[in-house]
Amino acid sequence: MAGIDYDAEIKTLQATMGTIGSVLNIDRMRGEIADLSEQVAAPDLWDDVDSATRITGRLSALQGELDRYTGLESRIEDLGLMVEMAQEEGDADSLADSERELNRIKKSVESLEIRTLLAGEYDEREAIVTIRSGAGGVDAADFAEMLMRMYTRWAEQHKYGVEVYEVSYAEEAGIKSAEFAIHAPYAYGTLSVEAGTHRLVRISPFDNQGRRQTSFAAVEVVPMLEQTDEIEVDENEIRTDVFRSGGPGGQSVNTTDSAVRLTHIPTGIVVSCQNEKSQLQNKASAMVVLKAKLLARKKAEEAALKKDLKGDVQASWGDQMRNYVLNPYQVVKDLRTGHESGNPSAVFDGDLDDFMEAGIRWRRGADKVDA
Repeated sequence: MAGIDYDAEIKTLQATMGTIGSVLNIDRMRGEIADLSEQVAAPDLWDDVDSATRITGRLSALQGELDRYTGLESRIEDLGLMVEMAQEEGDADSLADSERELNRIKKSVESLEIRTLLAGEYDEREAIVTIRSGAGGVDAADFAEMLMRMYTRWAEQHKYGVEVYEVSYAEEAGIKSAEFAIHAPYAYGTLSVEAGTHRLVRISPFDNQGRRQTSFAAVEVVPMLEQTDEIEVDENEIRTDVFRSGGPGGQSVNTTDSAVRLTHIPTGIVVSCQNEKSQLQNKASAMVVLKAKLLARKKAEEAALKKDLKGDVQASWGDQMRNYVLNPYQVVKDLRTGHESGNPSAVFDGDLDDFMEAGIRWRRGADKVDA
């Protein structure tokens, strides 16, 4: 404890926070919060439910980001006062508390600093996540559902909005696929490092002989479309199918054919939406996702780097980016970064920040090598 130069440590933290504040453009963030707050106060806000949901979600996310930044600034200031008082009084217990708080603050600042590495063209966008079950039969379908819960739990922990567009349930258990949006600043930049094939090894709960099973699921992430994006879709190139949405076991969710499936004929991209009761609303939501995927495809082709935005994910052997092993030992390990956790339960419950931070740092390093 006596060897810690608190003045130097605090000055370093303050300098880092200054850099982070410049990158995040805190003044611009405050201005956008003020503008959104005025919109939220408008008496006709909820006349357009979709618009109101986006506005309030964006405001909540931005306010959370600002509170995180200003909260850290306050903690660093309080730490300085705590250390000063402890040193004046020769209070060893208070100095020990100061050291623990210093280490906690360092970790929080390091986590926030990751945001400064998200400088890609689309990194600050919201994200659309698609999960598909791969090789492994019913275990793969169950695994896909576990991954969907993992990402939605991660979003909930950060108070990010989640909008489910479509879930296709498997016959026995789990899901064939799911598509959902995560409404938060920098959601795409953060989640894009999760794109790839995920592999699960466990004793199958669906095997009456208790054998170990390996299964796969694919995660794809694309940035949310914005009004300024130029992407035109010819209606004549889209096939529209309507169907009755259903839940597990064939249980009907809606009693009308309100679910919509859009197929972009030239590319073969298929998008479904069934979360709304109105066929028109579902079609509008599906079109948002389709345009986002077409934009991602267009930009990837222009850059000749398809994997940067979405990746050609096969969901099978030889393609995995992260392993989740539950038997014969328990570990979750990212094969790109080497980061691992010995607590798979926590990871499946949304404890993903360390994996994402390691992925962002790894990607930045890979970008520098490519440059």
